[in-house]
Amino acid sequence: MNRVKGGKKKMAEFSSQQPRKRRRKNKDEAPPDFSRDSSGPLSEDQFLCSICLDVFTDPVSTPCGHNFCLNCIKTCWGDSPQCHCPLCKEKFTKRPELKVNTTLREVVEHFKKNSGLDKPEVLCDVCTGVKQKALKSCLDCGLTFCNSHLEPHYNVPKLKKHKLINPVENLENYICQKHEKPLELFCRDDQTCVCRFCIEGHHRTHNTVPIEEESGQKKTQLAKTQTDMQQMIQDRLKKIKEIKQSLELRKRNTEKEISDSVEVFTALVRSIERSQAELLEVMEEKQKAAERQAEDLIKDLEQEITELQRRDTELEQLSHTEDHLHLLQMYPSLCSPPHTSTWTDLSIDPHLSAETVRSALSELQKSLNEELTKTLNEKIRESVSTELKRIQQYAVDVTLDPDTANLNLLLFGDGKKVRHRDTKQNRPDNPKRFTNYGNVLGKEGYSSGRFYYEVQVKGKTEWDFGVARESVNRKGKTTLCPQNGFWTVWLRNGNEYKALAGPSISLSLREKPQKVGVFVDYEEGLVSFYDVEARSHIYSFTGQSFTEKLYPLFNPCPNDGGKNSSPLIISPVSNNA
Repeated sequence: MNRVKGGKKKMAEFSSQQPRKRRRKNKDEAPPDFSRDSSGPLSEDQFLCSICLDVFTDPVSTPCGHNFCLNCIKTCWGDSPQCHCPLCKEKFTKRPELKVNTTLREVVEHFKKNSGLDKPEVLCDVCTGVKQKALKSCLDCGLTFCNSHLEPHYNVPKLKKHKLINPVENLENYICQKHEKPLELFCRDDQTCVCRFCIEGHHRTHNTVPIEEESGQKKTQLAKTQTDMQQMIQDRLKKIKEIKQSLELRKRNTEKEISDSVEVFTALVRSIERSQAELLEVMEEKQKAAERQAEDLIKDLEQEITELQRRDTELEQLSHTEDHLHLLQMYPSLCSPPHTSTWTDLSIDPHLSAETVRSALSELQKSLNEELTKTLNEKIRESVSTELKRIQQYAVDVTLDPDTANLNLLLFGDGKKVRHRDTKQNRPDNPKRFTNYGNVLGKEGYSSGRFYYEVQVKGKTEWDFGVARESVNRKGKTTLCPQNGFWTVWLRNGNEYKALAGPSISLSLREKPQKVGVFVDYEEGLVSFYDVEARSHIYSFTGQSFTEKLYPLFNPCPNDGGKNSSPLIISPVSNNA
């Protein structure tokens, strides 16, 4: 009965809307697609005739706006001069002239085709000769009837009590094989369909209900299962989209890294070539200097050789002279040692000075290091800057949760600032509140996706912050480390930075951060920290496994006599840098 009433209501709504549908310009135009509308997919109930409870066959419309199968309404009215609508009971003083609603018929046929209802025809079991299309199957008769042979079931009182269903080929499946009666009940204990006689025997003590009731529950369960299934499909489609986006981003990043690497090595090659040229220039200059030195030495030696050869000639002549007086006069000057240099230890080293080579190579290495360091730093800065711009799109609005704040913490600035006080605040006890450590969490937790926020730390000498899982110990003493549910970095003594990775890792930062960005990728198990103004990477926790909500965590640390009185400030994110 519920199905009939629902079908009547939906058909009334459907019929009243038909005049507003766009008319087709010609018979060859395809019928409009009403398989979906703004309120969702159409169901079979919206195309049911309220008389036969089947999808319309040759639908006609009555003056009151309701629709029925042509044969159903004719059979219902019979030869009676008084006619009324079987649905709303409106009486018609004149018998309406019924004509098939062609638009509705095409919509119904289109729906049957799309929904799988357009099945092969079931033929009448009673017809002889050319069998007609069956209209109903009778579970009591065990036969399937066409419209004309079904007429007695509408007029004969005894036959009116028979159970009629939509025509089916395998009618025996709808009849109890033991008692040859319609399967009208469902046994929930045995999960099978039974007839009225079955419940008097084996199923007497079992929980049995009408098959319509069980079918209704099953449809409800199927609808829920379908909803869950569709949600699972959507979740997986979303995940596929995320994977494709991540893959595309990875591809772009890889292309960027390849381009950067090529630039780095190109710069390195240029530096090597330049340094090589400089080294060759030094070596060539040394060679030229050696050549000039050798030329000067050879020139001096040749001059001395010429002088010695002249004296040797004179000595030769003097040794053969008969002029005794001339010999005695020339002897002292010719026999005295000639004025020459000492060439014994003088030589030209055939090898380039080792010190010269070392000096040149040292200059080359220094130049290369400077060039490479400069290039790498520029590329790293560009890469981190690009990465920051990308992750800043996941910025979230973080507000501090006063219910979690340690009693020594003062929250102000609409929950965007926190600093430590030496005296405890007067606040009610709360199971979420941190008692032993000066921590406070953000109000919002995240159990999927990515999120990013920035914290101003200017003027502070100590701080801790990062993220923490929801179940961390808030009452007792605990160590900040991933094993205990904390992913944080801290500052101590004004310049000592550490990543609390358990054990902690000392961080060497070239600049003192004034604003720190925190990025979390839940599915990737990643927590990263960045120096926002310097556009540099500080530290990343990688390969983590998150199984519950993560909350932003802040600890401004004690004032230290006013040296650390500046607050931690949650800053609005701007990626214009």
